[in-house]
Amino acid sequence: MHDRLGAAFVLVAASGLDYLLGDPWGWLHPVQVMGAVIGRYSQWILKHLQNPNYQRIAGVGLGLSLILGSGGVGWIIVYSATLIHPWVGLGVQVVIVASCLAGRSLRHAAESVLAPMADGDIVSARQTLSRYVGRDTQHLSTAEIYRAVMETISENAVDGVLAPLFYALVGAVLSGVGSVPLALAYKAASTLDSMVGYRSPPYTDLGWFSARLEDKLTWLPCRLSVLSLAMLSGKPRQVLQVCRRDAIADPSPNAGWSECAYAAVLGVQLGGVNQYQGVINIKPLLADPLHPITPDIIRRAMTLTRWVYSLWLGLGLLGLGLLVRWSL
Repeated sequence: MHDRLGAAFVLVAASGLDYLLGDPWGWLHPVQVMGAVIGRYSQWILKHLQNPNYQRIAGVGLGLSLILGSGGVGWIIVYSATLIHPWVGLGVQVVIVASCLAGRSLRHAAESVLAPMADGDIVSARQTLSRYVGRDTQHLSTAEIYRAVMETISENAVDGVLAPLFYALVGAVLSGVGSVPLALAYKAASTLDSMVGYRSPPYTDLGWFSARLEDKLTWLPCRLSVLSLAMLSGKPRQVLQVCRRDAIADPSPNAGWSECAYAAVLGVQLGGVNQYQGVINIKPLLADPLHPITPDIIRRAMTLTRWVYSLWLGLGLLGLGLLVRWSL
């Protein structure tokens, strides 16, 4: 019983901590540690193993060791902190789970681009946007900047906010596991995908396993996110019809669905022509252009994410409460 009550406290406190503080600058973050491990490992492999088959095997080793290792280290840290004092253990869990949630960071990224746009400083907006997206930004128009921001927050709402919450909730329900190991394990998978999960050289073979595994781990929380957005929109049938029509054309098994869901709810269209290092890439069009993308639309998208987050958190706390009651 106490484990479940503690798990509920951790989820609520971590959510509040992420909302109010996010990731303070200068603090060591789990993603920094994961990134350092991935960087050194991948550089060594790419330097010493030229055979594609060996790189693929090494990629499996990298993915499994980092994901399982991150979850295992998280469990050990929590266990050790709890031995000092139960409240110390709870505090450590709160901080770690909060570090896996990127709600405030995502809002800050969007607002840091919208602020110079509001001042008419499109040059600064382009430069700021380049920190968060892979596409070339130096010649983007106002409409293209807003589309890039909208696509970023609608894609990363799942893998940066809702999917980590999903796995934290699953861990909280599982007795003896807790939110930290599963949230950290998913964060490791997401970090692997962002660093080596590319189809282009030099990570084509080294990153294939990480990319596919992250896709599979994100599949369920992504579909639940789409369903939640559709229900909250008040027009679930219409939103789901648009997603089934357009999202399947996107090469990503998850990003297209989350982007399309936000676009359908808000009545905007995402996708189109992007440029990456001078190379034109045409993404499938998602949803219908009923309205132009504006700062207000972007902020409404961020509000939608908070609604979905609150819905999941509320349902998770209700589930934990029922488990506590049944155990009495």
